[in-house]
Amino acid sequence: MEVEVLGLNDKEAAIVKLLRDNPFLTQQEMADQLEMSRPALANLISGLIKRGIIAGRAYILAKENEIVCIGGANVDRKFHMQEDAQLGTSNPVAMSVSVGGVARNIADNLGRLDHAVRLLTVAGNDSDWKLIEQESEAYMDVTSVGFLPGHSTGSYSAVLNPDGELVIALANMEVYDALSVDYIEGNDRVIANAALVVMDLNCPKETVEYVKNRARIHDTPLAIIPVSSPKMSHMPDNLEGVTWFICNRDEAETYTGYPIDNEEDWEKAVHRLFEAGAENVVVTAGSKGVMAGKRGGEVKQYSAIKNVSVEDVTGAGDAFVSGVLHGHLEGLETAEAIRRGLVNAAKTLESSYTVRPELSKSQLELEMEEL
Repeated sequence: MEVEVLGLNDKEAAIVKLLRDNPFLTQQEMADQLEMSRPALANLISGLIKRGIIAGRAYILAKENEIVCIGGANVDRKFHMQEDAQLGTSNPVAMSVSVGGVARNIADNLGRLDHAVRLLTVAGNDSDWKLIEQESEAYMDVTSVGFLPGHSTGSYSAVLNPDGELVIALANMEVYDALSVDYIEGNDRVIANAALVVMDLNCPKETVEYVKNRARIHDTPLAIIPVSSPKMSHMPDNLEGVTWFICNRDEAETYTGYPIDNEEDWEKAVHRLFEAGAENVVVTAGSKGVMAGKRGGEVKQYSAIKNVSVEDVTGAGDAFVSGVLHGHLEGLETAEAIRRGLVNAAKTLESSYTVRPELSKSQLELEMEEL
């Protein structure tokens, strides 16, 4: 039955069985056991990798029911200003370096919340990627990352005022032009087996459309997370088949073409996103909280957590998304999922880290009781 479902021939099925028993076999050891030449085995393995049945360098088989995060993985450089910004002159700062990227941050949060996660992205084979890999591999599978010789890994540089609010950000994201349909096509089996696909808009529009269509074909739940208003040009033509669409007010305005000037407009934006095809919609508005609902159900405003001492805003939005999706994957109702997102965001705002190191499933549940 397994061979029939996966569409494997007898030799491919035999390879998969060997690797399930021992994923660290060498090609020669497998060739000897299967009584075939090593070049013939290598060709079969290459085909299985391209189809996503084998994922990674160590012949690790694609897992079922893991979360697949597609999009950005950057090195974040933060410049914390000691005084308010003065243009045209030197400003004293303290600098910190960490890893980021919307898809990677969400993957990191979800990994810390005890979910199996795989990251699909592209990067340069450089020191920045080595830092990302070092900081990420404990919480997600990074063996499916595509490396691009001659390209630099994505980077994000943020200037923050003394209160932790963003003054200006500089993004070097050219590498993501290569987050192509061909790369995703080679990981189609991973998408087919996923419990959830989370995609940010660092991906080109044609890739976003392709992933959305493949998720519908495989009946795989899909969450689309915009990165910024300018990246809304990467949005698919409609949201049919999108399980979760989570954006901020500016992004909702850009996509719907309608301004959000009051709570009535805010609620209407959610309904317009339902009309575009999304099943669950969340539109965030910072300290004003979020407006959210499920298509066919009630749309409600949820207040942000009060009395938060903001250390750094970077990563708070990704923490919110992760908390919501964690609640969804735990089978919770919308209100409870939203609450977990709000708590995770609040605690991340109070942290100097993009992804707070103390996060765990039990820690989040404890914080739910305290706040």
